[in-house]
Amino acid sequence: MMSSPIKNQINTIFVHVSDLSKSVEWYARLLGETYEPSEVSEPVFKMKINHHTGLTLDAGPKVEKKIINPSLYPLFNFHTDNIHDSYEFVKDIGYQIDSEIVEFDDFSFFTIKDPNQHIIMICTG
Repeated sequence: MMSSPIKNQINTIFVHVSDLSKSVEWYARLLGETYEPSEVSEPVFKMKINHHTGLTLDAGPKVEKKIINPSLYPLFNFHTDNIHDSYEFVKDIGYQIDSEIVEFDDFSFFTIKDPNQHIIMICTG
């Protein structure tokens, strides 16, 4: 097999959004993170993520409002150690729950929708 200069590593997930400030607030609240609203400036905002992979919210050029066509399937997932506590948290903060908890022997998940209707999975395992 030929070696590749491309690493087997995901550095950043880009989520395309129509309203950067609203999306930063939504994701920060979901993850229990703080941010300075004055640091949110078009076109992108890098969320603080505790791993190699980053999350960048991308509203595009200021002169052009993005039209978002969300996928029918989850874009990515956030990990949790307790699926039931996470579900109750999301419900309590009034976020849109897309699916109920689905449980397997070693894996469980549910999905939510962000302000642009992107499906985000919350899962264990």
